[in-house]
Amino acid sequence: MQSVRLRSQSASASAGSPLFSHAPYRPLGHPAPFLPMSRAEMEALGWDSCDVIVVTGDAYVDHPSFGMAIIGRLLEAQGFRVGIIAQPDWQSADPFKVLGRPNLFFGVTGGNMDSMVNRYTSDRRLRHNDSYTPGGEGGKRPDRAVIVYAQRCREAFPGVPIVLGGIESSLRRIAHYDYWSDKVRRSVLPDAKADILLFGNAERAVVEVAHRIANGETASAIDDVRGVAVMKSKVPEGWLELHADDIASDDEGARVVRNTQAVVRLPSFEQVRDDPETYARASRVLHRESNPGNARALVQRHGDRELWVTPPPIPLATPEMDSVYDLPYARGPHPSYEGAKIPAWDMIKFSVTIMRGCFGGCTFCSITEHEGRIIQNRSETSVLKEIEIIRDKTEGFTGVISDIGGPTANMYRMACKDPEIERSCRRLSCVHPGICPNLNTSHDALIGLYRKVRAVPGVKKVHVASGVRYDLAVESPAYVKELVTHHVGGYLKIAPEHTEAGPLSKMMKPGIGAYDRFKEMFDKAAKEAGKQYFLIPYFIAAHPGTTDEDMLHLAQWLKKNKYRADQVQTFLPSPMALATAMYHSGKNPLKAVRRGRSEEVVSATGLKQRRLHKAFLRYHDPENWPVLREALKSMGRSDLIGSGKDQLVPASQPPERKGSYQPRGGQKFTTKGVLGARSGLPKRRP
Repeated sequence: MQSVRLRSQSASASAGSPLFSHAPYRPLGHPAPFLPMSRAEMEALGWDSCDVIVVTGDAYVDHPSFGMAIIGRLLEAQGFRVGIIAQPDWQSADPFKVLGRPNLFFGVTGGNMDSMVNRYTSDRRLRHNDSYTPGGEGGKRPDRAVIVYAQRCREAFPGVPIVLGGIESSLRRIAHYDYWSDKVRRSVLPDAKADILLFGNAERAVVEVAHRIANGETASAIDDVRGVAVMKSKVPEGWLELHADDIASDDEGARVVRNTQAVVRLPSFEQVRDDPETYARASRVLHRESNPGNARALVQRHGDRELWVTPPPIPLATPEMDSVYDLPYARGPHPSYEGAKIPAWDMIKFSVTIMRGCFGGCTFCSITEHEGRIIQNRSETSVLKEIEIIRDKTEGFTGVISDIGGPTANMYRMACKDPEIERSCRRLSCVHPGICPNLNTSHDALIGLYRKVRAVPGVKKVHVASGVRYDLAVESPAYVKELVTHHVGGYLKIAPEHTEAGPLSKMMKPGIGAYDRFKEMFDKAAKEAGKQYFLIPYFIAAHPGTTDEDMLHLAQWLKKNKYRADQVQTFLPSPMALATAMYHSGKNPLKAVRRGRSEEVVSATGLKQRRLHKAFLRYHDPENWPVLREALKSMGRSDLIGSGKDQLVPASQPPERKGSYQPRGGQKFTTKGVLGARSGLPKRRP
């Protein structure tokens, strides 16, 4: 009977259910001012218990930029009583008992960032601050927070189902390379010994799973909801297995199996652990099975059990997005923090998210893997309503909206022109190696939204601080003019990432010529507006596919264009990213991965070379001159040592330096503040 049930429900699982199609679990009353974090708050609400308790690695900020708030408020709107345990002391199980035993399940998340990315730099050094913690204090969450929190939940209340979610779980849902331990780890689901894992934007899945657990179903048996992973003893009967070896060798992705019962078998954990090329093959297949319109279920052996991963969730329609953002958030930190500064909240409290998802497919970034390639849009009405709420209710608002955007600034309402083509497409990017002719690149809807936002009474200025996808922007001179004339506050950040074809091809980023075209349009629009504005280009050091010579050429470009980077980003291999597969395997999963015939990819894996690449980006810093001189000599480029205008570093150190050294001339720019996007993790969404 089990195989029959799976077959019969595969179609309904692919369709997705409207978010608010379920009857409320309990009669809906007034929403809680804040979801309770203490027994006293529960008693004030008249609760003797919680149905769901969300454990999170972030401070509790009741705002839709924070995952625990979205999930908590959404479940509240379904009639569930939801409590929050934020940043508990994980040294014992006692802090996990503070709200009592949940009636249905614990929801466990590491927070808005992967806990390892949050705690360690790209050089594996411990960070001393945490933007999601009161006072910016570091050390308030453990390494691999999802695993630790799940363990403590089991100790606190044995037998309570544990549901994993959030970015850490999402990007570790299959066997994955872990940069910090320098090895391939199992899926986080069996490591955490949890019942079920929800990946991606999980609103639809968490609503379905919560109601089904409430109806008496076993969490670990819910295997037919999109966007979930569970452990099984075996693949059910009646499913046709397609092997990754065959799919990964299919360059054009033309192999189509018209069978709704097909499941793709990834190489086992043991195989990808022991063979880097097999890991690259599995990574390629995973990413090619990411379109909700054609993705199939995945299965991966872990020891004597099977990891079963259903297809990605169906994106939310605009009315559903509006409903999520219109939930009754308190729009601020929990009162228990007594006004302590939470840097992440300060950064976004006057900003508005208008969309989710990204079809750019940059290999170093996991936004696409988490949020998907299909853009999910809010309506103008919902966006304008939120801006009025910010104006009227957010303390400290001075009339300036700090950002209006999302993972990127200018993909609002962009989509494939043909829904059927969109459903069948297996491209990893809609804009690489060039913009797909089937992509609607019109910026008209975004321009119209900008104009309506500026017209809201009490709004003086609306900044666009999300990164602009400049290869799309050049398709619309009207957008560039609107952007520069009204929405730039002196600087605009964009991300060419590199100047050389080798690394750019491995990043799936456009050539530097697209940046040049955008800069020309930007400068022209600024001049016409009578403004002196500057572009802030971001670059990555040590990305897979980057040689020492590539970094040298980038440094020369920076000097020629009089750019001096203040802070720079070294490539950080985040879980599940395609660039991480390149870094670990030395193979290129953007092309067919065949035994002995896979394309090789060079990577700076040693600390010395990674620091050299970073030093090239900061060629102007005297602290980097000794290592750059040594490198230039070994590269046969001693001609670049000297004080000439075309030479990169002086022949000698300055005799004395007080404070920070800044050479005269040139434009200083910073890459600070883009950790989320550059490390492969979303800035805004859980």
